[in-house]
Amino acid sequence: MGFVPRLALLYAAAFAATGVQLPFVPVWLAARGLDQRTIGALLAAAAVARIAIVPLTTRATDHFGAINTGIVAGAMTAAAGALVLASVSSVPWMFAAYAAAAVGLSTMLPLADAYALKGLSARGRAYGPVRLWGSVAFIGGNLAAGLLADMIAPVHLIWPIVAAFCATALAALLLEPAAPDVSLSSARPSAVAMLRGTPGLLAVLGAASLVQGSHAVYYVFSSLDWMGGGLSGLSVGLLWSLGVVAEIVLFAFSARLPTAIGPAALLTFGAFGGALRWAAMAFDPPGVLLVPLQLLHGLTFGATYLGAVMAIAALAPHGLAGTAQGLLSTVNGLVMALATAMSGVLHANYGAGSYAAMALMCLGGAVFALALRRKRPM
Repeated sequence: MGFVPRLALLYAAAFAATGVQLPFVPVWLAARGLDQRTIGALLAAAAVARIAIVPLTTRATDHFGAINTGIVAGAMTAAAGALVLASVSSVPWMFAAYAAAAVGLSTMLPLADAYALKGLSARGRAYGPVRLWGSVAFIGGNLAAGLLADMIAPVHLIWPIVAAFCATALAALLLEPAAPDVSLSSARPSAVAMLRGTPGLLAVLGAASLVQGSHAVYYVFSSLDWMGGGLSGLSVGLLWSLGVVAEIVLFAFSARLPTAIGPAALLTFGAFGGALRWAAMAFDPPGVLLVPLQLLHGLTFGATYLGAVMAIAALAPHGLAGTAQGLLSTVNGLVMALATAMSGVLHANYGAGSYAAMALMCLGGAVFALALRRKRPM
């Protein structure tokens, strides 16, 4: 099995885990007796842990030139955290175990992106068509978890998550060794120095983090709202999957996009698509309208993600690809943590109206994306 199939397998395993986790961890936590505010706090605490640790791990990986080791260590940590989470009953231990799983996965993914972008470029292959296998697996995770949610008690939904995280660790072990960087300076800039010395980097981080953070209410409460409104677990899984189908289409055709649709344009489309999506969700639309709104996920997540990783790869100083992708992950995590904590309070008080705050975040992201297009056309 060559470089590309092994990389596709890693993305598939990691995003199958995410596909189970995102819609149904809140449902599982609620089944364990946690209220909305505590669920929001737990997810936010995990995001804070990512912010504190991911920059250190990605920077250490670049420093030692050990990207494979970083990927494996992250995947193993995620699997161990999931296993502990399934085994404990006290809330503090649940906070710690979920944070460990989140840190592990969030360390692995930016390193995997840096590994993929470098390796694929060396082989003349595009990133999007390989990354789409993660999105395909995300749908599989959604549908499998949705079916299981109709068949088993919510308190048992943790076990598919554990299995997927363990599969991710195995896939990480199968990766080919990355070619080491050569002739690198021992003086590596700090994150602040990188921001100051890399025109356009701050605009990329601002646009990507605000738009990705705007998914907070959706990630935490959409499944609870939809199932509370009478939709089955399978229907919820299908709705989540529908959004990812649009994302897959974008990734599949990303190598054929016109040259005018570069990273800055993708970030702009993601921001304005998010403003439209969340503004409509704030009115608690009927089920039939959820279908077209879910298709906007191809812009809000897909275009934003693809534009951000492509822009970071283009802007990163030589030898600091992992650090730069880790910085993107960290800033995304910071904004997501704040938005997640805010979402628990907003949703408890305003219900679907909390999506209006997410629409405003996307408009802020649009300002950064438009600034990038003016400052650093790409």
